Amino acid sequence: MDMRRDFMIAAGLVVLAVPGLFLHAAPESKLDPAKISQAAGVKATTTKDGIVRIGWPRTDVKVEVDGMPLKPFAGLGSWAAFAPAPHGAMVMGDTVVFQDEVSPAMDAAFEHGLEVTALHNHFFYDRPKVYFMHIGGQGDPEKLAAGVKAVWDAIKKVRTDNPKPATRFPGGAPKEGKIEAEAIEKALGHKGETQGGVVKVTIGREGMMHGVKVSGSMGLTTWAAFSGSDDHAAVDGDFIMTAGEVQPVLRALRKAGIHVVALHNHMIGEHPAFYFTHFWGKGKAEELARGIKSALDAQAKASTSGKDH
Repeated sequence: MDMRRDFMIAAGLVVLAVPGLFLHAAPESKLDPAKISQAAGVKATTTKDGIVRIGWPRTDVKVEVDGMPLKPFAGLGSWAAFAPAPHGAMVMGDTVVFQDEVSPAMDAAFEHGLEVTALHNHFFYDRPKVYFMHIGGQGDPEKLAAGVKAVWDAIKKVRTDNPKPATRFPGGAPKEGKIEAEAIEKALGHKGETQGGVVKVTIGREGMMHGVKVSGSMGLTTWAAFSGSDDHAAVDGDFIMTAGEVQPVLRALRKAGIHVVALHNHMIGEHPAFYFTHFWGKGKAEELARGIKSALDAQAKASTSGKDH
């Protein structure tokens, strides 16, 4: 009987203290599509399996892929789906973003308690370049819907202010000059290497993959490269993170004014599972280094807390 009880619990069933009697747990309450519609500002629909969905086709910018005009129904639609959950609802979705929309959309997501779970491309040879920011969250369904609306509103504001997607970040391009490695190393707390005027700091990590120990020399690294000059530098790089470290790192980078330009995985079958975010920022080299350090600190705090997804 114990084995049967354990199986029923694992299957999500309630075991009552009555011999031979097993009943399903009470079903989760249904979501109200009208309330989600009102909070999101768009009409919601409900699928046969009880999922409430909202959508926004990106008709505001014409996109070509491989020389062909691409219609929204062919893969240029933003959407969010809400599932009932014990804590209210769970939302996940995909948002079409052009390059100058990513940071405002991400900031809006964080401000409204949503998570950013991926940022990547879906196409090659697209004009203008199209990216996709995947989002998620848990909690009150109306608050989640309002968060999705805030993300989409932030995107719409960018396009209202500038109908044509930008081709570069604001501010001038850094010119080659002298970068003081010592100041960057002091800010980050790690030694770096200098090559061709670029100062690069690399921090290794360890894991397992297919029963083999892997480390920094196999690509398990966080790194930051500083180019330009002390007064006007650019930093690019990569953070390696476990699931529970992703949101704290992304939030810290954005708080420091550093742009997140990708969030994805680099490998399959590793333990623990690792995620990578790539970033780009411009400003004074030491200030950029302090921004990276704030993300390192946020990552360390998340790692020691033991919290993970």
